[in-house]
Amino acid sequence: MAFRVFDSRTDIQNLIVHPDIRARFLQMEPGEENVPHSHDLGAEIFLILEGQAEFVIEGHTEILGPGQLCFADRDEIHVVRCVGDSTMTMYLSVTPHIDPTHTMWEESGVKAPPRYGGSTSAERAAMDAESPPTPIADLAAAHAAAADEASQAARAAAEAQRAGVTALEQALADGDQPAAEAAVDDMWAALYDSFSANRELAAAWNALAPRVGRQ
Repeated sequence: MAFRVFDSRTDIQNLIVHPDIRARFLQMEPGEENVPHSHDLGAEIFLILEGQAEFVIEGHTEILGPGQLCFADRDEIHVVRCVGDSTMTMYLSVTPHIDPTHTMWEESGVKAPPRYGGSTSAERAAMDAESPPTPIADLAAAHAAAADEASQAARAAAEAQRAGVTALEQALADGDQPAAEAAVDDMWAALYDSFSANRELAAAWNALAPRVGRQ
């Protein structure tokens, strides 16, 4: 299957939007800055491609130039400002990408009420223009079904982990490396199913929340 190649000179947009990751190229003009915010679940990586940017992350300030990268962990308040006299272009990614993707803060230091869908408004508008939006009732039903699947997968995974740990402990006591490896493989198979179900739940939630919650 062919894959798309993105170019930071032309593709100033969201590049990838999945529950696992939202990635994009972003440009800012001299003096431009974003609103201080954090991410409830997401960890964010910033890589400067051209120009300079000043980052303030949890009160610590650094100026980055081309080829330099920094990281804001989940719940770390951060703000970016373009410094110098030229356009700044960066690559950024947030993982995972689960609404509300951006958490704003009151001046008092209290979290503002959650807002949904802001980071993907252009993509959702384009999808709605191509075909009628899915009814909210259908999205809610799909979300509930995904939650049930995730719950069942989590219970099965928990049981598999308990059984796997017992088998692993016995294999280690017996000095049986193949049996130990088999126990870990069985544990992973159940975890894979659970993590996959959670990914589907995140996708269903990301479809529902921006249609209902405050923008």
